Amino acid sequence: MLRQTVHEIPLPTRGRGFYEFTDAVERLVEDSGLKTGLATIHLLHTSASLLIQENADPEVRRDLERFFSRLVPDGDPLFQHTSEGDDDMPAHVRTALTAVNLNVPIANGELALGTWQGIYLWEHRLEPHRRRITVHLLGE
Repeated sequence: MLRQTVHEIPLPTRGRGFYEFTDAVERLVEDSGLKTGLATIHLLHTSASLLIQENADPEVRRDLERFFSRLVPDGDPLFQHTSEGDDDMPAHVRTALTAVNLNVPIANGELALGTWQGIYLWEHRLEPHRRRITVHLLGE
């Protein structure tokens, strides 16, 4: 029989960077008892994003941050929306270039992630924030 549950994961950040929360989603899947289905993960913010990325070598995440710092630099005079600082509009652009939603299949009662894949919140703001992530599980 098809079942669904909705959960919220609060995730405090210490400022710009990557925050892995794969374990929290895995626990929700395990507790749900679902064997087959889909986990939809949604971030309720416009200045941070979600991504599935390598969780073995932290240099991958540092390289991504260096690339995005070059692509969308803080304080770029192009941006007029700076009400919360020089990182305000760049954070929105970074989010627009990435995603606030992820879908991960559930197979055999587990998230169908590859060996080196982890689920991350990518905080784009320099200051700490308390982010909220909604996880919708659907399956049987």
